[in-house]
Amino acid sequence: MPEGVEIVAVSKFHPVEQLMEAYNAGQRIFGENRQQELLAKIPQMPADVRWHFIGHLQTNKVRPLIGKVAMIESIDSQRLLDLIDHESEKAGVVSRVLLQVHVAQEETKFGFLPEELYDFMRERRFEALKATHICGIMGMATNTDDTERVKADFQAIAECKRRCLEIAPDLEGFDVLSMGMSDDYPLAIAEGSTLVRIGTLIFGPRQY
Repeated sequence: MPEGVEIVAVSKFHPVEQLMEAYNAGQRIFGENRQQELLAKIPQMPADVRWHFIGHLQTNKVRPLIGKVAMIESIDSQRLLDLIDHESEKAGVVSRVLLQVHVAQEETKFGFLPEELYDFMRERRFEALKATHICGIMGMATNTDDTERVKADFQAIAECKRRCLEIAPDLEGFDVLSMGMSDDYPLAIAEGSTLVRIGTLIFGPRQY
């Protein structure tokens, strides 16, 4: 990986033995998209693992994750952001999050539309957060073999992060751009990704 790009090893559906193999090879950031599976794996792995929650997070699943994960990458609504802030304040921790932007040509993907994020920044709603640090943007490209489409999606996600900083240049620590997976991460890195989510290339096909 180029300098400045970190890998999230997407370990969903893979047993702890496989995670330990990756850990022993030097991997420290692991990503899960199901709350139950993540919480089950945490006590079975070394304490210096940095867990990222990368899936769609339902509001009723928030509380058990607070203080347990290094980052929640999939903040896709104001309601979810406010709830995480509330629960983090109550728990006496600061949660690090990414705002998920939706640019893909699919209805199934979650996230804010770029304009919604620009409004969020213009209205400086981040100033109301008491125990949440917004570290940047996460996004997914359209699930297609059309590399031009994928590249255009990554450009749109990167542009969204750039515009957010343009609107609110005093946003501190807003430097993460999480995009790219096993089959398209080189395109994502070319467009400025700093965090790629790699599962299949590390662990192979899912185990269960």
